[in-house]
Amino acid sequence: LYKEIAKLGWTGLAVPESHGGAGLSMLDMAVLLEEQGYAAMPGPFLFSSVLATMALSEFGSEEMKQRWLPALAEGKATGTIAIVEEEKGIEPTGIRTSVRESGGELVISGRKMLVPYAHVADFVIVAARTGPGPRDLALVLVERNSRGVETRLMKHIDLTRRVCALELAEVRVSAQARLEGAANAFDRMLDAGAVAVAADSLGGSQRSLDMAVEYSKVREQFGKPIGSFQALKHLAAEMVSEIEPARSLLWYAAYAHDALREQAPRAAAMAKARLSEIYSRTADRAVLMHGGIGFTWEHDMHLWFKRSRFNESYFGSPAYHRERVAVLGGY
Repeated sequence: LYKEIAKLGWTGLAVPESHGGAGLSMLDMAVLLEEQGYAAMPGPFLFSSVLATMALSEFGSEEMKQRWLPALAEGKATGTIAIVEEEKGIEPTGIRTSVRESGGELVISGRKMLVPYAHVADFVIVAARTGPGPRDLALVLVERNSRGVETRLMKHIDLTRRVCALELAEVRVSAQARLEGAANAFDRMLDAGAVAVAADSLGGSQRSLDMAVEYSKVREQFGKPIGSFQALKHLAAEMVSEIEPARSLLWYAAYAHDALREQAPRAAAMAKARLSEIYSRTADRAVLMHGGIGFTWEHDMHLWFKRSRFNESYFGSPAYHRERVAVLGGY
């Protein structure tokens, strides 16, 4: 599947034109990510061709860009990001993975969880701590075949994605492997991830609604389609009433990421908090509207239901992002 995506040129959409890509924006990518969420598309596209690519494009050194961006654009290389840790998920204060200078190199030690497709990625952009302060952070590019790097596939709920535990045991990399921007680069990647997952969640929410409505038109009970019953009409109406207003949250967040840097963090947090929660609720209601078959693997609805749970927690829970909205708003 990923090879076919590369043939279509999707893997180079976010790569700058100067390095062989199309140079598209987050707003452009949100359109594609919404459709991928609608299809529950598997694979590393969101993590490699959007997040890792954008991080390198914005904060990578010229040497990094020359080495990796053309290969990413052609689909000959894949990257991923490693943020989540056991203690506090994506919160900066919870990052315990460390990076220090030694003998002209960087030495990285720590353990990351839920790293998407780390077992097949060519490189991982690792969030690591440079000191005791909450903002003492750095992003470091680590090649997967480096000595001391180990990956292990983790079992989790989403059948459309693969995630790994990543062990970094005194991994030595070049001093030039550190991305520019320090903690600001971390914040920017967090915002990009929030917008990307929100876009996927919007597509998944719409697909869950469409599947439920379509089923309610063909499934009959008591001699009539179940969609004619008021209780199911109410469920469908509630789904629509949540999905439609949330579209503007996503599109504004994607636009702000490109053009309104000061507003981008708060807009991204609002979109992620609202849309990931809506996705889970919509999937819940869609399962109910399908009745008994909605709870089985014989129907595809379970794929979107499980994907919604991953999206809700990945890149920060709704509660985390609501608190972030409040803090960024000065409350």
